[in-house]
Amino acid sequence: MDYYKTLGLRRDASKEEIKEAFRRSALRFHPDRHSNASEEVKDAASVRFKQASEAYEVLIDERMRADYDRAWRGAGSFDRRGYGGYSSSSSSSSSSHYYGGNQYGYGYGYGGGGGGYRRPPGSGSGGLGFDMEFVFRVLTRRGFLINVGFASALLGGAVIIEECLQAMWRMNNSGKSFEEAMESIEKVKVQKKDG
Repeated sequence: MDYYKTLGLRRDASKEEIKEAFRRSALRFHPDRHSNASEEVKDAASVRFKQASEAYEVLIDERMRADYDRAWRGAGSFDRRGYGGYSSSSSSSSSSHYYGGNQYGYGYGYGGGGGGYRRPPGSGSGGLGFDMEFVFRVLTRRGFLINVGFASALLGGAVIIEECLQAMWRMNNSGKSFEEAMESIEKVKVQKKDG
């Protein structure tokens, strides 16, 4: 789902534009506004409201939005569920912990996980100041690995070219150092000026 399209936004929308677009969608599609409508209309409005809530949840959070934008450009996949709740590792079930008992976060009872507990930055790996899981995800993305391979090929090509140039220099200037060659070039220049 294209979250920007869902809210009717450009990709460079500001936070204020995102908030305003969500507010308009919430007013238009909130299930309470369609309580007297047919079941079909209620269901359609509920689905649209949930989609708008999900889009807002992702786009308003800078980190989630950056991950979503990278995934949209083809650098990997985006899974919103990785941000919505904190899974307890001591429990065999994957229960999520939420603030105030409100699982959805917007106070409407819809929206799919916006109020879940999120670990603060830097708490992920022994207080090193960065989240190792995030670093691992970035380092193993296809786009990153392709870029590393491309950079390695460029670096290898530069090393090969340098070695070839040095070999050619040694063949053409056997017995001379670079400094001696430069001195002889300067002497030739001076002779041409004088002569």
